[in-house]
Amino acid sequence: MPRIPNTVGGGSRTNLNGLKFEARADLRDAIIAHPDYVLNNDKVYKDGEVIARYFEKHGLYKKLLEPKGIDYRNRISAKLLPDGALLVGNTIYIIEKKYQAGSGSVAEKLQTCDFKKKQYIKLFDGLDFEVEYYYVLNDWFDQPVFQDVFDYIESVGCKYFIVDLPLSELGL
Repeated sequence: MPRIPNTVGGGSRTNLNGLKFEARADLRDAIIAHPDYVLNNDKVYKDGEVIARYFEKHGLYKKLLEPKGIDYRNRISAKLLPDGALLVGNTIYIIEKKYQAGSGSVAEKLQTCDFKKKQYIKLFDGLDFEVEYYYVLNDWFDQPVFQDVFDYIESVGCKYFIVDLPLSELGL
């Protein structure tokens, strides 16, 4: 069944305190909407100073890794394409959004966070980055049936957020 686009959310409805899950919202939207930050050329400014760098999908490779001489093929077997990545100090926050509206395989994919975080750690080896791996989930996941999965996510050092990811969780 084809996906029906979200026609009622996004833009002005983005929570000023963080990334609010919406079908089209991303971390970039949340930063732009926040009155304390300016996003320009993938650099996040606060009070005129660069405090973070933003990347998504292939931009992580083109703008961060390739200029440092890193070819992902020499480190991991497949290119990982994050929905968003934010480098704050020496911590890179990898953000993956997951949407589901009924039973299906997305819930099972949540259990891959440990593997993906370890792949990112290998990818950034030698850059002295700490890696944080976060899910932002739509409210369909806010059910007791997922508690075991949520416990697992936390037990392997990853985090999940239902609907809203506060920017303070990203070191901003």
